[in-house]
Amino acid sequence: MLEASPLHDGWILRHEGAALPAVVPGCVHTDLLAAGAIPDPFLGRNEGEVAWVGRREWTYESELPAVASGHEQTDLVFDGLDTAAEIRLDGRLLGRVRNMHRSYRYDVTGLSGALTVRFVSAYAEAEAVRGRTGERPAAYAEPYQYLRKMACSFGWDWGPTLVTAGIWRPVRLERWSTARIARVRPLVTVERGTGVVELHVEVERTRVEAELALEARVGGLRVRGVVSGTRGTVRVEVPGAALWWPRGYGEQALYDVELTLSHGGAPLDVWQRRIGFRSVGLDTSADERGTGFTLVVNGERLFARGVNWIPDDVFPSRVTRERYRRRLRQAADAGVDLVRVWGGGIYESEDFYIACDELGLLVWQDFPFACAAYPEEQPLRGEVEAEARENVVRLMPHPSLVLWNGNNENLWGFRDWGWEERLGGDSWGEGYYLGVLPRVVAELDPTRPYTAGSPWSGSWERHPNDPAHGTHHSWEVWNREDYAVYRGEVPRFVAEFGWQAPPAYATLRRALPGEELSPDSPGMLHHQKAQDGNGKLERGLVRHFARPAGDFDRWHYLTQVNQARAVAAGIEHWRSHWPVCAGTVLWQLNDCWPVTSWAAIDGDGREKPLYHELRRLYADRLLTLQARDGGLVVAAVNQGAGEWTAAVRLRRVSVAGEVIGEGVVEAAARARAVAVARVPAELTPRGAREFLVADARESPRSSGAESGGGLRALYFPVPDRDVPYPEPEFEVELVPGGVAVTARTLVRDLLLQADRLAPDARAGRGLVTLLPGERVTIGVEGWETPDAAAARAALYCQEPAR
Repeated sequence: MLEASPLHDGWILRHEGAALPAVVPGCVHTDLLAAGAIPDPFLGRNEGEVAWVGRREWTYESELPAVASGHEQTDLVFDGLDTAAEIRLDGRLLGRVRNMHRSYRYDVTGLSGALTVRFVSAYAEAEAVRGRTGERPAAYAEPYQYLRKMACSFGWDWGPTLVTAGIWRPVRLERWSTARIARVRPLVTVERGTGVVELHVEVERTRVEAELALEARVGGLRVRGVVSGTRGTVRVEVPGAALWWPRGYGEQALYDVELTLSHGGAPLDVWQRRIGFRSVGLDTSADERGTGFTLVVNGERLFARGVNWIPDDVFPSRVTRERYRRRLRQAADAGVDLVRVWGGGIYESEDFYIACDELGLLVWQDFPFACAAYPEEQPLRGEVEAEARENVVRLMPHPSLVLWNGNNENLWGFRDWGWEERLGGDSWGEGYYLGVLPRVVAELDPTRPYTAGSPWSGSWERHPNDPAHGTHHSWEVWNREDYAVYRGEVPRFVAEFGWQAPPAYATLRRALPGEELSPDSPGMLHHQKAQDGNGKLERGLVRHFARPAGDFDRWHYLTQVNQARAVAAGIEHWRSHWPVCAGTVLWQLNDCWPVTSWAAIDGDGREKPLYHELRRLYADRLLTLQARDGGLVVAAVNQGAGEWTAAVRLRRVSVAGEVIGEGVVEAAARARAVAVARVPAELTPRGAREFLVADARESPRSSGAESGGGLRALYFPVPDRDVPYPEPEFEVELVPGGVAVTARTLVRDLLLQADRLAPDARAGRGLVTLLPGERVTIGVEGWETPDAAAARAALYCQEPAR
């Protein structure tokens, strides 16, 4: 039987003649940090102090002992090496590698001695490849397009430039005889109610004459097969198999699969995974509005409630199974049902996809290409195909994986960013996205759809980012336009959009120790990586709010409110136009360090107000007020499985709290559908002193007020800066498990910043607007010394212009 043993202990890292303890899996930066050889690059402006690390060569050393294993072959297996390295054993060259996204296996039978892995600088490798292939344009100056490495190691508009090296994934010894399982491709389908898994097996042999048998166990069934040469297939049919569904649509039924390779009745190797039976498709058919882009799972058409995922740490080896689970649990709790693994990062670890399988989170997987023209010459072309083949097969068992995507923004970049002229006919990646990658997916994983890129209209006959066709990235908003512009069009699928805000206050205090915080203080500027990021924050803010001159706390609060408002403007509009628009994928869920960014969860894992707003925006039922056709409508968006008959109470209210007019409209939304009702003209607010409140209720007798847990939508006809808000008056009291607030006036955008109470404190909700007399209870966790005065000091809301 194959024996595997980790090879993680006893490694050292050579640094200026000294031998530092090395953690494997890990990277140079984390080892240097643990040894006190570099400052924490996440703090202050230390990032620049450690830039030299990415320019050096680094050597990891260990000892491979002599072992009499009784097996015919011993393999040294690296699951991941970052990135360009030479591996030697007792001075003998085992191999040279240049791809972070691949694994490597070396026959070390009968060998022992000093094991060294010498990493050359990623900069040196990239510059050497650039010298061979020629210059290629990119969105950033760093040379990330010239090697197969996590692109955002070289920095991004939300990430630091910390160019890593190291043994970043597990390493082990495998000892085996006769044969081992080299690769298993599980094709999982559903045929007329029967779950089918077809296991395509490849084996490696030491004895070509040995007769090999296969046995697969799935759902209590056993099926046997044989190996012919180095290949075999076993097909298992599971009648009446329970289906795997995305969250909100059904259960996440998972089946254990065990495949045993044997010789003469004795097991040689075992492959085990969990699968889920489901069908998945992508409807890109044309209609009168353009070309659709709708995910279909088990025959159910979905509006995708998505988020973009970046590596959760710029040092990915630090992301543990528990951290993956915690972050993805946060996503699921916010109503997310799709996570897009963005192309400037990595193919994530098994822990990520297992968590998605269990939580019912659909995964859209980018191949790792982003925002650059990628050469198609060697040595890159062979690496690209090899990595794609390995990772497609590695990830195939996971039912959560529903879409392969060729790249992020490169087709768009070729057309709009001046690349075509600069390239002058040189290769730039089109052959990957429209040739190599779809061919690999079609050959290896025909059960899943492939799309050439995001954004992509489906054809060069149309603009790549045409909102009427396929996927669309909405970045004119934020970069140049106000978020009100979101309401001007209905894309078929919005795969990227977003708005920035700083991280939580406690995150800033930890990341910028001792700094007097201001929007343009040195540390704040360093932890703002977007081009003119603070300028865009400022321009976006003053379109809606009075400028909070000299008050950092007020600026911090208002920029976070504005982020939530911006995202709400887009999602409410787009969801109300289902099924024309079939999904929104927020940029972005998470951060890889403490930074001002588009994330809903900051680099320390704290939830911004945007996160809590997502819980409302991505709930099965959403109530929204929209301006359409010269008037107002109320839209009842129902993504639930049952019909929703919403009796919506409408109140035209003055900012002083007087009800000027009220009425009830009915909106009956079928399952997975949207109902729209027109707001009577007499209830439409007029001028700066009025607004409209819509509360959904199940019957005319229930209040439906938000403070009681119903659904509420608000419509203010003018920006906040023009609203004559009253001086907010409210009462605060401590209650078991949290804080209760009772409003005496209109209190708009009330926010408890729990991390100001204690760094580990967490509020159970975000922004809430209260009418006079309404009360809300905000749950607080992690606050060990409750105090009413402290709670009041941590509460923020809209105030009259000063």
